[in-house]
Amino acid sequence: MQRSNKSSGGLVYSTDAGRMCPGCRRPVADCRCARVPVAPAASAGVRASRESKGRGGKVVTVVRGLGLDAGALAALGKQLRTDCGTGGTAKDGIVELQGDHCERVIAALSRQGFMARRAGG
Repeated sequence: MQRSNKSSGGLVYSTDAGRMCPGCRRPVADCRCARVPVAPAASAGVRASRESKGRGGKVVTVVRGLGLDAGALAALGKQLRTDCGTGGTAKDGIVELQGDHCERVIAALSRQGFMARRAGG
């Protein structure tokens, strides 16, 4: 199978510059084509849910839709873990807390200005 000269793929991430724009192939911070999707507002669709699938029956509280960068997400994860008195992690735009803490998380997020809602049952 022959590869075409017109490649729709390309460099997505560089260890030097981070994420790369697919349109102009520059770092996202220096993008000139404005084709990079903008992250949603921090209060647009924050959802807190309770999950147990794939975790050996252990329950975790998952917070999605925060739209924060890695540093701010880590700081918010630390604050939520402290408020709930539990362990957890903050990675890939998601905060996971060990245990069922949906109500505490929603209250803590609303104090910080997020419009958080419960997802699921």
